[in-house]
Amino acid sequence: MENTESTDSGNESGDVSALESGGSSTVYPIMNTAASYWNANRPASDSEYWPHGEYDIDTDKNLADYWGGLYGFEAGGDDGPPFQFTVGLSHSGTGVEKVMNGQHDIGNSSGNVEDELPDRDSYDSFVDHVVGVDGQPLVVSQEIADAGIEKITGDQLKDLYKGEITNWSELGGPNKEIQVLGRVKGSGTRTSFVSNVFDNPEEDTQVANRYGQNQRLAQAIAQADNAISYLALAFINTDGLAPIALEWEGTTYSYQDDQNGLDSKAYPLSRDLHCYTWEGTSKKEAAVINMVLSDFGQDLFVKPNNYFALGKRRQKEQRNKLPSQA
Repeated sequence: MENTESTDSGNESGDVSALESGGSSTVYPIMNTAASYWNANRPASDSEYWPHGEYDIDTDKNLADYWGGLYGFEAGGDDGPPFQFTVGLSHSGTGVEKVMNGQHDIGNSSGNVEDELPDRDSYDSFVDHVVGVDGQPLVVSQEIADAGIEKITGDQLKDLYKGEITNWSELGGPNKEIQVLGRVKGSGTRTSFVSNVFDNPEEDTQVANRYGQNQRLAQAIAQADNAISYLALAFINTDGLAPIALEWEGTTYSYQDDQNGLDSKAYPLSRDLHCYTWEGTSKKEAAVINMVLSDFGQDLFVKPNNYFALGKRRQKEQRNKLPSQA
């Protein structure tokens, strides 16, 4: 793919105003971790925080100074990074709208922009940078897992979100009402789930409550004794909830299964995690995105947050979208 680079003067490497990113609560852990590393700008001597030697990166520059320098930014050194990098938290719909409206430099989304903004005539001005992969787990309140619910089928999942199954006894569990939970409309987590399960990103579903962020949804599942929901993988270790398996078209997928885990290409709730830029990708945007897409970034920002790193082919494809380095 051809390199993309905006021609606005604000995109030149002399622009040291803050880089602003925001949107998806699913993508947030990745980009927030990246921002903490970038803004700390640790020296090359700090091999624990900036293990450049492990990635065949020969440099004596501080962390952000190195990645920014690839795009012509002057080193900040002890005074900080070449520019500050901030990450806001909302949801995917807000992220793609704000990058489109010039309120964010990078719009984070766990759903495709085509699904998040279905009424647009054209998406040509959006540049899609995929930074990782999420295999959405199905989770239940711990009490339900303890009662013996370990797996549901795809048809049962559809019936749950259509209000056609309402009691856990219908699934072999206790005689207890099912509290079906989910994310708000405009959330990339919801958009991806509904699109994958019903093959329609605008399908209506019946849920007891909708939550604006994955953090709050995870807490609600954990605090209940009868809940089920989809969730971003990064939040699967929340105390009080447990993952269950999904049988889909004859194959059972379960968390941490070596053969058919949530990282399987065939897992129906797998989705890409996106960082969108608008009308090209500036050098400032590229400096950070390139860091996230590097082996260093995939190992330090994506994997520790319980997401799946890009394979080498996809990693190369995504880096080829960035403008030429200095």
